[in-house]
Amino acid sequence: MLRIGLTGGIGSGKSTVAKIFEVLGVPVYYADEAAKRLMNENEELKQKIQELFGDEAYTNGILNRAALAAIVFNSPKKLEQLNSLVHPVTFTDAIKWLQQLEAPGAQAPPYAVKEAALIFESGAQEWLDYVIGVHAPTPLRIQRVIQRDHITREEVMARMNKQLDEEAKMRLCNFVITNDELHMLVPQVQALHEHLLSLSKEK
Repeated sequence: MLRIGLTGGIGSGKSTVAKIFEVLGVPVYYADEAAKRLMNENEELKQKIQELFGDEAYTNGILNRAALAAIVFNSPKKLEQLNSLVHPVTFTDAIKWLQQLEAPGAQAPPYAVKEAALIFESGAQEWLDYVIGVHAPTPLRIQRVIQRDHITREEVMARMNKQLDEEAKMRLCNFVITNDELHMLVPQVQALHEHLLSLSKEK
């Protein structure tokens, strides 16, 4: 089974691409969703987050995402501290997910996808066979995030500036899908799906 990474900057539409892979029958691990789940379910992680950010990080035992976001997106140091807590736990969870797919007796698929914003930043590419990048022009990405998260342009830019430069990220990827609303997405994903199926037979 091939291990494939799927990444892109905020607003690139990588989740949309991931869902197309799912429609094609490919198992997909969503790192962001997993991180949110683990921040609510993993007692050790919850305790560390509360110790670092105070009791306001949780309301009745449930993560207060708005309060936490307000703290970390205004402080690079705090964001780094949060990532240093959450990333290792999510990384371990993703590895377990992949191992379950490959377990003896399991019908392992030709390939599986890990969708994550911070593949290169976290070093996750080291245990992946290939990485797919989803590229979209910056103005379009800003517009998408403003509409999706109901935040200001300045807030979007602050989040973008905390991520690896988009062009640099795409150069590190093995394959790039363009999601600029000019190129059709499904045919690009379908073609890459066929290519990955053929690569999986060579492994």
